[in-house]
Amino acid sequence: MAYKHEELPPPLDSTSSPPPLFDGTTRLYVNYTSPFAQRVWITRNYKGLQDKIKLVGIDLENRPCLVPSLEHNGKVIGESLDLIKYLESNFEGPSLVPNDDPERKKFGQELLNYVDTFVGSLYRSLKGDTVKAADEQFDYLENALKKFDDGPYLLGQFSLVDIAYIPFVEQFQVFLSDVFKYDITAGRPKLAAFLEEINKIVAYKVTKADPKEIAAAYKKKFLEQQ
Repeated sequence: MAYKHEELPPPLDSTSSPPPLFDGTTRLYVNYTSPFAQRVWITRNYKGLQDKIKLVGIDLENRPCLVPSLEHNGKVIGESLDLIKYLESNFEGPSLVPNDDPERKKFGQELLNYVDTFVGSLYRSLKGDTVKAADEQFDYLENALKKFDDGPYLLGQFSLVDIAYIPFVEQFQVFLSDVFKYDITAGRPKLAAFLEEINKIVAYKVTKADPKEIAAAYKKKFLEQQ
């Protein structure tokens, strides 16, 4: 679908005046480099909700609140996986769930159940055997991408499952290449095709952070503290 271009608002910090809560505006609070927030940001964009959900940037170095969170209908909701499902269930736009296909729906739930293991293993490995963990986790994705052959995505067609994984795949691809000269697509043609195709989705592309910023942030957080 056509993506509506928008200018990103400057991020708020603890010295900024926060927007008024519960004034009838639906707001999505994100940090522009957080992979957890990126999940919800991509979902909002893909469903064409830029006019219905106002983006509020948050500076995580000096943050006034947790991200991501959604202010909607008099309440604030958090947790990125819950939020992408909430946007799918409560807002209009292209469907991101294969409701008419039980096999895909079941496999999609299996992948969503596994995503915390995928992410946690990669983060923990930054203080251990990083390459071994990368091999295991990206092999898992390569095998998952072989399940359906009618499209390049995890369920064949683009879905919430891809959104749950891609921010972390993206950031670890940058970091592993920069620090370990590790190419996550080497010997993984399905993963290579997945990344090539997903980078054609504008709703995703506009959420990507500068690779140099990602690499520098990961080095500072995970390598310099060791």
